[in-house]
Amino acid sequence: MPQSSTPLHPQALTGGNLVLLALLSVFGAVIGMQLLVTLGVTPNTSIIGALVAMILARVPLQMMSGYRSVHFQNLAQSAISSATFGAANSLLLPIAIPFLIGRPDLVLPMFIGVSLAMLLDGYLLYRMFNTKIFPASGAWPPGVAAAEAIKAGDKGGKQAALLGAGMLVGAVGSWFKIPMSAFGTAFIGNIWALSMFGVGLLLRGYAQPLFGYDINKAYIPHGMMIGAGLVALVQVGMVLMKKSPKAPAETASTVDQTEENLPGRSVGKTLKLGGLGYVVLAAGVSLLGGLYAEMSPGMLIAFIFYAAFAAFVHEMIVGIAAMHSGWFPAFAVALITLLLGLLLGFPVTALAVLCAFSVATGPAFADMGYDLKAGYILRGHGADAAFEMEGRKQQLIAAMLAFVIAIPVVYIAHGIYFSQGLVPPVAKVYVATINAGAVPGIAQSLFLWAIPGAIIQFIGGPKRQLGVLLATGLLIANPMAGWAVLVGIALRMLLEKFGGEKARGYMEVFAGGVIAGDALFSFFNATLTAKFSKK
Repeated sequence: MPQSSTPLHPQALTGGNLVLLALLSVFGAVIGMQLLVTLGVTPNTSIIGALVAMILARVPLQMMSGYRSVHFQNLAQSAISSATFGAANSLLLPIAIPFLIGRPDLVLPMFIGVSLAMLLDGYLLYRMFNTKIFPASGAWPPGVAAAEAIKAGDKGGKQAALLGAGMLVGAVGSWFKIPMSAFGTAFIGNIWALSMFGVGLLLRGYAQPLFGYDINKAYIPHGMMIGAGLVALVQVGMVLMKKSPKAPAETASTVDQTEENLPGRSVGKTLKLGGLGYVVLAAGVSLLGGLYAEMSPGMLIAFIFYAAFAAFVHEMIVGIAAMHSGWFPAFAVALITLLLGLLLGFPVTALAVLCAFSVATGPAFADMGYDLKAGYILRGHGADAAFEMEGRKQQLIAAMLAFVIAIPVVYIAHGIYFSQGLVPPVAKVYVATINAGAVPGIAQSLFLWAIPGAIIQFIGGPKRQLGVLLATGLLIANPMAGWAVLVGIALRMLLEKFGGEKARGYMEVFAGGVIAGDALFSFFNATLTAKFSKK
């Protein structure tokens, strides 16, 4: 029998590979929790995992030689980043909410629910990656940065020098408090989407000092996201209903075609699976948490379906924003679902469950997209379909391993953190919102500003996502990031005008370095800050 020409992809669960991935997962989970409770941020540890594998590959031992593979390094960065975001954002943050409202009895049911939601979250993105909704050709900037760093470390030469220069620029800029990841993203993502993102950041940052008007207190960003998000969901449905034209025989130029023709890859089936899964999980958490004692049967059923819908919408909006901008407004979008829950009149305990369940979805989803984008680049942009699918499968296994390891780590650690009063700061914001109840005028403001959000999203269409990205910018109080994005876009347009396609290739490598340098500096700076803040 003739042998297959498809190369073998490193396996996540064999020998030394499993050991290193497990150790990286424990490290990622611990550092994610520590930084979230001390500084309120979750760093992107993806590059750290790749660097560890690169360093170990230089050790002159046979058992370390496999770590030299760029594909294993991709598995390493997938595992550590999944553990970091999973432990911090998908597990620890949600269970802090019932703890803070004085219902520690809800922590365990909530923990079970969000653990399963996290696993479903990552699996759904795996199923939807490189489809019409989340194409592999999407920007996914942190994924590009990870891939470029791994490629440069493997090949060296001009690419390594350019990446190194970008990392230096990113680190120096980050030292001066400039959000360099936003600057680097401007060279990779969709110009229209990123322009709206930058405008949103500037409007949020300067409306108060220049005009004395706090758009956040007026709930303008929240209303805009509601309108844009609802239109985005309709647009997703319309995209799915469109029949794809029959593609010609696969060539190098068609490898990025949708993969829905593969067994089990239908986006429609995946969305149904996700919707049903969230309904079941929301029902399970509600029943385990005893919500049936506080609500009538009709209200309980309405709550279960609203919680599932909120989690699903949260996941999709976070994923779309992450794909286009590299930023995902998970905390803010969860606050929107909470505000709507307040207006619907759900009791306090139900609101805590709703907020916790909603905020658990999205981070693992977005992070999986970053990792799969990195793998897609390293595997040659899908030139070998069989190798691409096997690599993607191994990345899923590495991520699931990380999630499974993060679950007991968080379960053991959460009691230690909570007993010392260490909880994620944003959880306090959610609880304060729940305790404050519905403020008069919220509903009017949300619905009023939903209209322009919907119009802008409709005009931009599903590819540009103008409304969602504008609302994302409005939700983030970081005007420097707005300047960084717009300056980056201006430089990109100049370079593309005078340098053409060749300049585009160089820009992506440099931008990847900038994002990686910013991530590395931010990680080590945050780690040191957290260490000294305890003394």
